[in-house]
Amino acid sequence: MANKIYPDAAAALEGLLFDGMTIAAGGFGLCGIPERLIDAIQASGVKGLTVASNNAGIDNEGLGKLLRTRQIAKMISSYVGENKEFERQYLAGELEVEFCPQGTLAERMRAGGAGIPGFYTKTGVGTLVAEGKELKEFDGETYVLERGIRADLSIIKGWKADEAGNLVFRKTARNFNQPAATSGRICVAEVEEIVPVGSLDADCIHLPGIYVKRLILGAPYDKKIEFRTVRTREAA
Repeated sequence: MANKIYPDAAAALEGLLFDGMTIAAGGFGLCGIPERLIDAIQASGVKGLTVASNNAGIDNEGLGKLLRTRQIAKMISSYVGENKEFERQYLAGELEVEFCPQGTLAERMRAGGAGIPGFYTKTGVGTLVAEGKELKEFDGETYVLERGIRADLSIIKGWKADEAGNLVFRKTARNFNQPAATSGRICVAEVEEIVPVGSLDADCIHLPGIYVKRLILGAPYDKKIEFRTVRTREAA
């Protein structure tokens, strides 16, 4: 078994990055995002990126870091409302954006990973999402053709992995990480813990190690959230 474990994110990405590439990134908001790999991509200086991700983090966190440094040329995203720099660049014509309904984006990644070049869905019919795309009738209903996403690189974050790359996600951090992982020609994962082969219950593996080519231990993590809203404690 080839050693998939690398000492850090920069080492794990060595030889994989190039200008103009397409990256599929896991995560939802700041939950389950590949923080260490994003930092290494920022440090590499690679530019002209197309990134497929549910959202673009927030200002200066997650993929928002790559927006701030102008390394992303195009985002394929579903929800971008928490990122003011994203909004500014888009409205200024500095960033190309392909908006995609959330379920459709997940299926586009899954389809790409399954070798399915396209699929039909009712979601988006009659809206801007369907403009310029093929429409087809099935049983009297109109559907729009969506293309599967096949990325040059997938970057994801998991909870635990064994040394063979078999990976487990924890709770909602599973989100887009699984379809993003399979949609890339090469998948690099960061996890909170690496355990010996045989330590994980085979029936509980969310992502088989065959999909994970390179792996790093990214812990410890701060477990950041977008907003923290609290009420003022009343006097006793």
